[in-house]
Amino acid sequence: MKYPTLYKWHVWLGWLIGVPLIIWTLSGLFMVISPIEDVRGEHLRTEPAAITPVQPVAPLLEGRAVEKLSLEQRSTGPVWIIRYKDGGERRADPATGRLLPNPGAAEIRALAESYYSGKSPISSIRLYPAEREPLELRRGRPAWQVALADDTNLYLDAESGSLLAVRTPQWRVFDFMWGLHIMDLQTREDTSHPILIGFAALSLLSLLMAFWLLIARQKRKSASRAPR
Repeated sequence: MKYPTLYKWHVWLGWLIGVPLIIWTLSGLFMVISPIEDVRGEHLRTEPAAITPVQPVAPLLEGRAVEKLSLEQRSTGPVWIIRYKDGGERRADPATGRLLPNPGAAEIRALAESYYSGKSPISSIRLYPAEREPLELRRGRPAWQVALADDTNLYLDAESGSLLAVRTPQWRVFDFMWGLHIMDLQTREDTSHPILIGFAALSLLSLLMAFWLLIARQKRKSASRAPR
């Protein structure tokens, strides 16, 4: 390809990929400015309490295959958390092994207050089934949303009461920037789709053309300065 033709192609590619490059740079810059711990709201979580001494009785498993079994300390005392291989979760009393019912709204409120170290009051509590979970959760679990007055949301597992996520206004902006960065504002999870791959390939092609033009230009300058 001749030098003028290559230059024209490079200019047109520059116009085509200019906007994605600005989006990638802007979103990437925003995401590295704030520590990820602040974005995740780690400073709003209470420190896990030490387990109260107990002689635990193995929980009743009802014949379901277990993926993980853990003993966690709650505000009311220790509790078994059973994570089944089929995706479900249950709690069990470590003193008797008896399975406990799913937490209701009143217990969720108490649990949220024990998990949260901030000062903003609770404004509402709402239960979401797994198939209709908010976009900001994306855990595939039925969950209680505990909304705070400062627009922070705590998400607690509807079956075990465990704290799934803390979503602050800062996190939502970060999540939006992440969606822009991977060009997927719908699910904000797909990092391998045709639009992103296509623009990335065009950006690489434009960069290679720029290097080629730079080398070619330098050679032309050297040739014009050479003694005849």
